[in-house]
This record gives sequence, structure tokens and C-alpha cells, in this order.
Amino acid sequence: MAPAITHDDHDHSSSIVDNIKHHRLTKTLLPFINGGLSGMAATTIIQPIDMIKVRIQLAGEGSGAAAAGKVKASPLAITRQIIASGNVLDLYSGLSAGLLRQAVYTTARMGFFGTFMNHFNHKSKREDREVTFGERAVASLSAGGLGAILGNPADLALIRMQSDGLRSVQQRANYTGVLNALSRISKAEGVAALWNGCLPTVARAMALNFGQLAFFSEAKAQLQRFDGTLSKGQQSLAASMVAGFFASFFSLPFDFVKTRLQKQGKGAEKRYNGVLDCVRKVIKEEGIGRFYRGFGTYYVRIAPHAMLTVLFADMLASWTKW
Repeated sequence: MAPAITHDDHDHSSSIVDNIKHHRLTKTLLPFINGGLSGMAATTIIQPIDMIKVRIQLAGEGSGAAAAGKVKASPLAITRQIIASGNVLDLYSGLSAGLLRQAVYTTARMGFFGTFMNHFNHKSKREDREVTFGERAVASLSAGGLGAILGNPADLALIRMQSDGLRSVQQRANYTGVLNALSRISKAEGVAALWNGCLPTVARAMALNFGQLAFFSEAKAQLQRFDGTLSKGQQSLAASMVAGFFASFFSLPFDFVKTRLQKQGKGAEKRYNGVLDCVRKVIKEEGIGRFYRGFGTYYVRIAPHAMLTVLFADMLASWTKW
């Protein structure tokens, strides 16, 4: 016969749970855990659009301005091309790298943002004022830069895996997964190659984070202050839509340069000698408008991802708010 659970046993269990809930380490880790989970959930939904976005950015590379303008790089044309090549699941190429990137990058950037905002929230309460937009900007820019440095290897592996299908059959690397890609790139090009394109990656992350987190936080605060008709869920949705647009607008040129730099290998495959060289060659060969070509696809990729990430993070934060 099983022993009866006494009232004292229940109180003891509740005490242990409460201690874990309110422990400083738990409160420190929660923004990071919630951020990583929200980013991974969003990436799983958005991955096919990201695949198409990368192919659009690489279309016409090195072909000159006139030829680049004639390349069929519409979302529908590229989707048909990928599916016609044999496997609809190719739209999910690089998913393992995308999830690893979110596990590192989004865990870091959302966690750091939450940590920095907690600091600014406590500071503003002590000073009896509201958190300023400048403080939100500092938190988002700093969190984006730190997260991007940590996540660059997974980001590079993602680009290599997604662009592998553009090579001839004989030249394809045929990576079996993200760990296989990271290992082979490190052996062939050196460990430092995993941070190729780190500068535009950091710039892109800071721009995206600024547009996404600073504007989401600010829009939500403004809606809470001035609008009494929307529920908390509706306020979060409206704020996430604002965040999605600004995240896309600010980050696309940096994302374009990052993609070009991370796609290239060593030796004969290397076309660009850094960020400025890439910018100069793209403007000369393809025109300055190339940096914003495909904005529609990029917006469809970034805006929903930004919206889903902040919505998932907001939801998880409310569930774990003790």
C-alpha cells in the first residue's frame, strides 16, 4: 500500500518549487530560454521563405548589371525551380542550421535584451519615470550585436547549405546536416572561416534588433498608454506588425551583403575582399537598387518571423511570470 501524501509533504514540495521559481538564476535564465524557444518555433514555420530569400539574393551574382536584371528571380519562379529539381523538402534545406542559429543567436539576443530591459525598468522605477526610447534602442542594439557574434558560425552554415543547390552536381558539398557543414568548412578553410561575414552579420543583427525589439517595446508601451480598446493580445499583435516592418526595412541591405560574403568559399570561389569590396562590386555590376531587390520576399520572411518571435516570447514571458 502506497504511503499517503500528507499536508506537510505538499507544503514541502510547494516550497521547493517556489524556491526554484524565485531563485536569481531562474530569473536570469528565463529571458534566454524563452527567447531561444520563440525563435526556433518561428524559424520552423518560416524556413521555406528564408530559402527562397537566399536564392533571390544570390541570383545573377557576378553576371553584370544588364544580365542581373534579366535573371528570373521572382519568388514563384525560384519556388518552381526548387520543386522541379526533385524534392519539395529542399525548401527546408538548412533547417538544422537555422534551428541551431536560433538556439544560439536568438537565445542570446532575446535574453540579453530582456536582461538589459529589466535593468532599465528598475532604473526608471527608481527615478519615477518611463523607460525612454533611447534606452530601448541601446538594449536592442547591444543585444543584437552580441547575439550575432555568437551565432555567426551557424548562420554561415545555413547560407552554405541553402546555396549548395545552386552549384553543379559535381561541385556540390552535399552537407548532411549543420554539424557536418561546420566540421567540413573548418577543416577546409580554417576555424576562422566560420566568422566570415561577421561584420555585416553584426550590423544586420543590430539593425534588425533595433527595428524589431525597440519598436515592439515602444509600440506596445504607447498602445498601453493611449489605447484602452485593445486587449493585451491585440496590443502585442499590433506592436509586432510595427516591429516586423521596421526590422525588415533597416536590415535588408546588411542581410544582402552578409549572404554574399558567407556564400563564397576560398580561392577561385572568393569574389569579395570584405564588406566594402562587396558593396562596391554589387553597385558597379548590378546597380545600387540590388540591395533592396526582393524586399517583398524579405518582408514576408522577416516580418512574420519577427512577429512570431516577439509574440511567442511575450506569451512565454506571461506564462513564466512569477
